[in-house]
Amino acid sequence: MSQFILHKENTRGHANHGWLNAHHSFSFANYYNPERMHFGVLRVLNDDLIDGGMGFGTHPHDNMEIITIPLAGAIAHKDSMGNSAVIKSGEIQVMSAGTGVSHSEYNALADEQLNLLQIWLFPNKKNVTPRYDQQTLDVEAMHNNFQQILSPSADDAGVWIQQDAWFSLGKFDEGFETEYKIKKAGNGVYAFVISGEVTIDGQTLSKRDGLGIWDTDSISFKANTADAQVLLMDLPMELN
Repeated sequence: MSQFILHKENTRGHANHGWLNAHHSFSFANYYNPERMHFGVLRVLNDDLIDGGMGFGTHPHDNMEIITIPLAGAIAHKDSMGNSAVIKSGEIQVMSAGTGVSHSEYNALADEQLNLLQIWLFPNKKNVTPRYDQQTLDVEAMHNNFQQILSPSADDAGVWIQQDAWFSLGKFDEGFETEYKIKKAGNGVYAFVISGEVTIDGQTLSKRDGLGIWDTDSISFKANTADAQVLLMDLPMELN
């Protein structure tokens, strides 16, 4: 019997710093909820709106897999590995922080708001050599399809990380139905609705709702509106 946890959009942590309007699906910074520390190895899911030219100065990370997906606008990134890059909407960025990395991230545009998802996963291997990658996503392949954008393997579609996790992103027509099969026994799925309304395993979800499902090997999916866009995060439920 599958189990689930529902996180409605309006139950997320919220912090408005003026230049930064942030929503936290899990405990982060000044938002602390002991019931929302993580979902399996998923530790952070932040939905950030950042004003033009503003951002986060240089700060450190270690032993965390950090995935950034710009939904609108572009991020200017610099790090201690020597990478300097701009990541635009339609791209994905990943860092394995490993033994330690410092980076800064700013809105690359002065006159346009940046909206990004930043996701942290606990790694399955500690103290690895820090690593950076970014890729352009195949947006056309996402039409009525959960297109893989992240996996554990450098030889598979999308970016790769130090964890038995697979991310898939899709944009769907109204009425489209499909089934998603979980990639590895013991994994669960956290679904995050970027836009529109969908039904997953009988639960109706709206924009920015999150649904975690585990103890199952597949989930049913239906798009209820024409603008439905959903990120699926298929990941281990047990912390390593």
